Amino acid sequence: MNNTNTVMARKPRTLGMVQVALFAALIIILAFTPFLGYIPLGFTRATIIHIPVIIGCLLLGPKKGALLGFVFGLTSFINNTINPTVTSFVFSPFYTLGDIHGGIGSVIICFVPRILVGIVPYYVYHGLYRLTRKSSSGLLVSLGAAGLIGSLTNTLLVMNLIFVFFKDAYATANKVASDAVYTFILSIIGINGVPEAIVAAILVALIGRILLKSRITQQ
Repeated sequence: MNNTNTVMARKPRTLGMVQVALFAALIIILAFTPFLGYIPLGFTRATIIHIPVIIGCLLLGPKKGALLGFVFGLTSFINNTINPTVTSFVFSPFYTLGDIHGGIGSVIICFVPRILVGIVPYYVYHGLYRLTRKSSSGLLVSLGAAGLIGSLTNTLLVMNLIFVFFKDAYATANKVASDAVYTFILSIIGINGVPEAIVAAILVALIGRILLKSRITQQ
């Protein structure tokens, strides 16, 4: 009887590990497929890697979501070390551009926002769904909001932490006046971050709805 209980207890843990591994594999494939996960734009890289992190945290919970966010950060760390752009010093302490180099701030920027991408959407979704679940569109709205906020969590934290840790160096690398660097950062958020957030909202709503309903059907 005890053996049966042990086996039954292991099954959910094993399934959880397999699901995390599958999402992590998807993140790695996106990250290291040229022009797919990370799209170089010169002054920064656009990304869609936050989308499987967001969906993973909604399906698997915030702890596993945080782990997926760490994998996301790790791929960014590796990419910016071995395949750098002019601003890769903000993500990797091992990359230098002339007299400009990264540091502990690079590690914080690379990992903290991405880990939070695997946590924040979970609570956004569940908090909003409690308020909207009686509505026919409640699920889609909640998932879309989770995707939107998850993407903006990454963009807003990354760009504002760049300003905190690397204001002058970032201005120099982008040939922008130091007193205009935050305006430049806001332009990146608008040009790059807002479209990323809209795409994330749509894809998380559509894919998340299918996966959540499929999981409920199987239970």
